[in-house]
Amino acid sequence: MKRKPVVLIPACNRVLGQHPFHIAGKKYAEAVRLAGCLPLVVPSIAPGEMDDLLDVADGVLLTGSPSNVHPLHFGEEVYDTQLPLDPERDDWTLPLIPRVLALGIPMFAICRGFQEANVALGGSLYQAVHEVPGQHDHRGDKDGPPELTYGLAHTVNVTPGGTLEAIVGPAPIQVNSVHGQGVNRLASGLRVEARAPDGLVEAFSMPDAKAFNLCVQWHPEWQAATNPISMSLFKAFGAACQDYRDRHRALEREPDR
Repeated sequence: MKRKPVVLIPACNRVLGQHPFHIAGKKYAEAVRLAGCLPLVVPSIAPGEMDDLLDVADGVLLTGSPSNVHPLHFGEEVYDTQLPLDPERDDWTLPLIPRVLALGIPMFAICRGFQEANVALGGSLYQAVHEVPGQHDHRGDKDGPPELTYGLAHTVNVTPGGTLEAIVGPAPIQVNSVHGQGVNRLASGLRVEARAPDGLVEAFSMPDAKAFNLCVQWHPEWQAATNPISMSLFKAFGAACQDYRDRHRALEREPDR
């Protein structure tokens, strides 16, 4: 019996009490299981460990987080010093992303992960989307219950002919919205997969990459089991991870010639 594909989930970094912890939201691990894969939460890595780590990976899920990508990575100073940052996560996920794409490992990125991917590949972010003329306020209600914060907030218009349309179809879809930052300049080589009604990029991919990759600004992991769109996304990611596992492990089993 084949083992389940292993999906790496980079951890965030928090201080709880007086001690540093590596953490990842349970909802992301459970969504990976819904995809038919085995979640593996990974702490920060030391220099030289990345390829050893990716040798065991059949997929990578970049999660959302309360923290933002440090704006120095796209040439700006911090706009709001009250917002959390996670430079330790930046230090290894930003170089991880192009390496994953180059190796053809399937990648799915959500919210902060979506923003990380754009920055890692040379793009930039709005640090406060709600203050940009013409843009809506995409932040969720932080004071309400999670069901309100992560409730459906607006539609996104799916770009014809892309990866997202192949998964969910051409019709607009309803998504939640829990982000204060967003794509400003999309990195070269990326394709817009969906936009919000105000034109903000809500999903993108790298069409020239060797394997499945999709980055979304919303949170499909939230109550994914009861959301058909979310399930379609995670099943597509899981199928890509299974295919990578089968191809990659078959090459490992080939005898030397």
